[in-house]
Amino acid sequence: MSPLTHIDESGNARMVDVGDKPITSRSATARGRIRVGAEALAAVMQRTAKKGDVLAVAQLAGIQAAKRTSDLVPLCHPLPLSGVDVELTIDEPDSSIIATATVRADWRTGVEMEALTSVTAALLTVYDMLKAIDKGMQIERVELVEKRGGRSGEWRRG
Repeated sequence: MSPLTHIDESGNARMVDVGDKPITSRSATARGRIRVGAEALAAVMQRTAKKGDVLAVAQLAGIQAAKRTSDLVPLCHPLPLSGVDVELTIDEPDSSIIATATVRADWRTGVEMEALTSVTAALLTVYDMLKAIDKGMQIERVELVEKRGGRSGEWRRG
């Protein structure tokens, strides 16, 4: 058996069979940021971006992305999510917007990919909505912050 769970003995990609695993409560939180210029940040804060309320639309994009992760990441299982919380906050001194997503499910596999996908889609949406103002924005440090549940238990970024 390959030590990589998504590779079979012949080296082919496979979706892991989780049918025999118990259903447990699981959650994961991810975070990332996008650095924006002063004019773009002002448009977000004053809600004057031409495409609309940047933070509200990005929040919805993050929620939708969590629900569609298995459509985007080929070896992810479709999961019955019980909750998705996406928060976007402005870090004015750093001229950035921070996206944080927490995803929950009672299922046989974790929700880390859903949380990471949620944050990424939220930040990409911020970029899309502000690109007319600032094409030099930078998406940075998309990372898992913590996960709970499942066989491996709890994990937190140090």
